[in-house]
Amino acid sequence: MYKIIALLLIILSFSSIYAQKEKPNVLVFYVDDLRAELGCYGSETAITPNIDKLASEGVQFNKAYVQQAICAPSRMSTLTGLRPETLGIYSIFTPLRKVHKEVVSMPQLFKKNGYKTVSIGKVYHHSSDDKKEWSTYFPKEANSYIKPENIALLKRLKAEGIKPFKGPAYEDADVVDEAYKDGRVSKYAIETLHKIKDDKFLMFVGLSKPHLPFNAPKKYWDLHDKSKFKIPSRNKPEGMYRLALSKWGELKGYHGIPKKGDLDDELTRKLIHGYHASVSFIDAQVGKVMQTLEELDLRKNTMVIFMSDHGYKIGEYGAWCKHSNVEIDVRVPLIISRETNYKKRKTGKTSGALVENVDIFPTIVDLCGLESPKLEGKSIVPLLNKPNKKWDEVATSVYARGKKIMGVTATDGKWRYTEWRNSITHEILEAELYEHKNSLLSFVNLYGNKKYEKVEQRMKILLETKFPRNKPFLQNDLPRK
Repeated sequence: MYKIIALLLIILSFSSIYAQKEKPNVLVFYVDDLRAELGCYGSETAITPNIDKLASEGVQFNKAYVQQAICAPSRMSTLTGLRPETLGIYSIFTPLRKVHKEVVSMPQLFKKNGYKTVSIGKVYHHSSDDKKEWSTYFPKEANSYIKPENIALLKRLKAEGIKPFKGPAYEDADVVDEAYKDGRVSKYAIETLHKIKDDKFLMFVGLSKPHLPFNAPKKYWDLHDKSKFKIPSRNKPEGMYRLALSKWGELKGYHGIPKKGDLDDELTRKLIHGYHASVSFIDAQVGKVMQTLEELDLRKNTMVIFMSDHGYKIGEYGAWCKHSNVEIDVRVPLIISRETNYKKRKTGKTSGALVENVDIFPTIVDLCGLESPKLEGKSIVPLLNKPNKKWDEVATSVYARGKKIMGVTATDGKWRYTEWRNSITHEILEAELYEHKNSLLSFVNLYGNKKYEKVEQRMKILLETKFPRNKPFLQNDLPRK
């Protein structure tokens, strides 16, 4: 009897070890301010060979959406699998753990299940949310300038007490990648992979570019011909709600940016150039980390996810940055590539299914076979197996304008319907309807147009299934207007 029990224990032990070995590693490239315009997404100006290669090795989602187009709430939503309206945090000023100490985050769950959890660079927006949740933690670094004239400028601005205290909006120093922070992020990621190669791991590589300032080594600026960048139309959509856009976001705080009026064509083109150079810079970092996975023979059992925390405007509608509910700000790139030893993995496929960043947590949990906490996202594993599978009818996002106005928006993949509501009474203050069949942009608000009355009614119903008028918005912070 004792021999039989001992044999069973040995079998169970080996089964447990085998099951653990079969669970994949997870590597997530989490990029800041990256819009859904890369080479693999059809951009004529983006130079992104490494991201394009990753897309050829997995499934590229062409209709992926964030839950709010601003850093902190978006990242909280991804890492908790809960929507901003559930967390009640809509601004960048409130850390997750200041309000929600009990919510189980992705790194907490994986750490509990024996994974090495690694955060490198910008993952959460607030470092206070980061520190205790990871086995290994490399904090995000502050923006740095390298050119002597910019260092001298910063010293002068500080001495003069200029606020906000920010340097130029771009820099192109002729330096190696590691001179700028995203180069160091990839360096730390590579070093860490060597250290944890024999462990199961969940690693987030947080790349901060193309967030402002557009600081990237000169060689990435030189990849692009500035004359090929077109100046986008500064026209705002006809009939757009007056508070729908934040005109310049954080751009206006940078030195050399005029405080009033539109940017001229020369400065606009320079900033567009800087944005593209920054994207090429982070593309190179992705390539370095992916090469290390191959060299360490980790790619065979490592699932790779490439994603952004929200989209971005580079002059469209005469506006800059994010901070809105418009399509170009809430649609993001998303690529998921299964481990190479997964026999049924799909490669070089695209999906038009409506997916959301809040789906990432349940998807990873599903793929790793872990017991999930209560999440609001939905595993998209079925789409990795069948990218054209029929999927959800709607994806939603929110954006608050101060404490009293909440913008709620829904897309069905072609149409975007937005309501600006009184946050307390849910009275509809204004509404917008835009068509986005073939473009991230739309220039006419079709709400109230009788020709599109049926579309409007259908979209309104879809929106209200997610944002019922009788359900108040939870508010745990006080977002600024």
